[in-house]
Amino acid sequence: QVQLVESGGGSVQAGGSLRLSCVESAYTYNMGWFRQAPGKEREGVAVIDSGDRTTYADSVKGRFTISRDIIKNTVWLQMNDLKPEDSAIYYCAAGTVRTLDSRRFEYWGSGTQVTVAS
Repeated sequence: QVQLVESGGGSVQAGGSLRLSCVESAYTYNMGWFRQAPGKEREGVAVIDSGDRTTYADSVKGRFTISRDIIKNTVWLQMNDLKPEDSAIYYCAAGTVRTLDSRRFEYWGSGTQVTVAS
């Protein structure tokens, strides 16, 4: 069983930045960030594999950057130029496939709230 712990959420004004962190208890090949806003389905934001290959949702390309440190078992999500529509609970997840499909991820953190005010 892999445990994931997120941190770094908070409230910012539109145009601001936040950096989310996620520490996993054991190494996994693929890690990702997902988000869920009230009344909406969970959506993939960014994923990264063991070779640092990344995939981003179109809505965050050019604004968000995912990175990882395999030795530290940590993945980050740098979020710049935040918009009100980015407000959601952000979840870290780990799995065996580099995909934005949340159904392919086996392990999940409890989430961290991001709120962007207009």
